[in-house]
Amino acid sequence: MKITGIETLSAREFENVLWVRVHTDAGIIGLGETFYGSGAVASHIHDTLASRLLGKDPLRIEALHKELVNLPMAQSSTGTEYRAASAIDIALWDLWGKATNQPVHQLLGGLCRDKLRIYNTCAGYQYVRNRNIRPVDTWNLSSDGPFEDLNAFTTDAGALAENLLESGINAMKIWPFDPAGMETGGIDISTEQLKTALKPFELIRKRVGDRMDIMVEFHSLWNLTTAKRLAKALEPYNPTWFEDPIRMNSSSALAEYARSTHVPVCASETLGSRWAYKEMLDKDAIGVVMVDLCWTGGLTEGRKIAAMAETYHKPFAPHDCIGPVGFVAAVHMSFSQPNTLIQESVRAFYTGWYKELVTVVPTIRDGFVYPMDGPGLGTDLQPSLFERSDLVVRRSEA
Repeated sequence: MKITGIETLSAREFENVLWVRVHTDAGIIGLGETFYGSGAVASHIHDTLASRLLGKDPLRIEALHKELVNLPMAQSSTGTEYRAASAIDIALWDLWGKATNQPVHQLLGGLCRDKLRIYNTCAGYQYVRNRNIRPVDTWNLSSDGPFEDLNAFTTDAGALAENLLESGINAMKIWPFDPAGMETGGIDISTEQLKTALKPFELIRKRVGDRMDIMVEFHSLWNLTTAKRLAKALEPYNPTWFEDPIRMNSSSALAEYARSTHVPVCASETLGSRWAYKEMLDKDAIGVVMVDLCWTGGLTEGRKIAAMAETYHKPFAPHDCIGPVGFVAAVHMSFSQPNTLIQESVRAFYTGWYKELVTVVPTIRDGFVYPMDGPGLGTDLQPSLFERSDLVVRRSEA
């Protein structure tokens, strides 16, 4: 079997998402995805990577992965080069599964459990759908359906927590410190801003007590001094983890932060490749290893990061606040790794716009996600996607 074509697709309505389809002379097509900077990623795929792939055996995934990231500018980052390689790598695993009639999680070693606990990231229907995804500026509150959880956590986080518990979901992630971080540049926070940001935690604990686990997302907005102050202020609310409190560019600084609090540090979808994770793990800066497969090197790199995390006795927790194919890939990865702690999900996404784009989304019921059936990833692009007037398609062929 040989690769005969590389195709990229994006729809302007969902302009952060880029799909990659790898075509073969056997008629099998593998589907992959990445997120953010879709135009730049597509250009890199067609201008640089396509010539390295066309005519090659698509089942030599490890060798092709090495070829895709073995570039001077692709060095342990989540930039354009790694996002492009990630999308192609996911497509190759999907293709392998289709060729062997096996789900991807089976190719990765098989199921480690029959169901997996999820948490709900409290985003809304319009969150990250446009190109500029800076926090606060693109919260894009809407009333598109019953799960506008971004508006809910900013207005009555206690009622939201109760609603999530009623559906069986007992873990949630919120980011109420972002407005202050954007206003001050992360340099400082006033007493009034701190009280405002702590209010959702007060409401959750008052309404549902300790029945809800709370993950705190900081979006890397804070300097170390202020981040340590915020950690102390939050500790009485017993959060599950602190995610990306500072920029993920200093293992020493993050290790200092980790030593300052008993709450585990979760990091980070912004790290590229296992080399960056190893440095953080060596410094004991990470308590929970989070990976975005669409950014850090795909399934090939993701399973190596998960295995490495296990050697440090650290849990693994794949990221999802991106597109539907990336979510499906993360679910396959989660089920195949023995140290997976929990799977991120966004109910406004998997009950909403994900269904506009792919044929199957993972089954989530009573706070758990269940394995995907079918060969490969077990999903494909909706036929209606190819008829969209805003679809942008590029092809490179042998």
